[in-house]
Amino acid sequence: MKKTNTLTLPPHSNGVTLSLNELVHYKNHSLQWLPPAQSVWSKMNGSHQSRQKGRGMDFSEVRQYQPGDDIRSIDWRVTARTGKPHTKLYSEEREQPTMLFVDVSDTMRFGSQLLFKSVQAAHFASLLSWITLAEKDRVGGIIFDGKSTLDCKPSSRQKVVLQFLQKIIERHNTTTSNIEQTTTQQTDSFVKGLQQLQRLCPKGSEIVIISDFYALTDDCKAIFSQLSKHNRIQFVMINDPLEQGVTRFNGVEHVSDNKRSAWLDFSSLSTKNALQQQANLHKAYVQNMAMQLGIHLHTLSSSFPLLNQLTTAQDKGSN
Repeated sequence: MKKTNTLTLPPHSNGVTLSLNELVHYKNHSLQWLPPAQSVWSKMNGSHQSRQKGRGMDFSEVRQYQPGDDIRSIDWRVTARTGKPHTKLYSEEREQPTMLFVDVSDTMRFGSQLLFKSVQAAHFASLLSWITLAEKDRVGGIIFDGKSTLDCKPSSRQKVVLQFLQKIIERHNTTTSNIEQTTTQQTDSFVKGLQQLQRLCPKGSEIVIISDFYALTDDCKAIFSQLSKHNRIQFVMINDPLEQGVTRFNGVEHVSDNKRSAWLDFSSLSTKNALQQQANLHKAYVQNMAMQLGIHLHTLSSSFPLLNQLTTAQDKGSN
């Protein structure tokens, strides 16, 4: 049920498999997204994200209070001991590694119009990797294929970034969807992947989970809660119009969601409504968990090229 439009596909992409050329292509677009002049996240959520995090968490020294100092930084113990107000100084944290969790599992290997969701996920991971490298920060992450994970330690070297992208390509292109796997096995693998991310992640990282979140369960809450104590987490939910019942196809097709399979009549309004309802329930679950954990949730569609969505804010049209 995958149809591609060669007129609108991104350069070097066929929408189904991945190549290094199509991922390296995003290196040419990384500089235009460097904050504060521009920001990927500002386009996706309408707010500005500064690269510098302000007052850091690393204590530097205590000195006598000076006019203009933040009174919240007063060291009351030293003040009481000396009889003169003293304030704590902190070193500014400028380094902010980007840690990516890239989902290329079976549910992601689907697309009804332009790209597989997994291909779109790889494109976005590539863009973020090149942006991070341009900011002279480290980038690394976890590649999740539904059965196992592959990790890449964070690095600011272009050679390592290329190796990370190559690992995404290899894991994506060699993963087959005809291997039966229960939902429980996939969700267990997803949890293990997050645990691996937790072990690999430096404190103060920008963590980006790029997935359709079909393997997300309540078991993930504790891990995200721990990660959010010292890091900033972003959820990027990749969706496809057909999952929401949006399609021009009016025939009958055999479909599967890894839990069950059935013949669906896409000319039937009840079929489309049922798909939309299921998609809304799933998105509400992800939204609710993100809200509880204070995590920003963004969406991207597999029906439009990535850069088009970022530059025209079309990602909101996939909601």
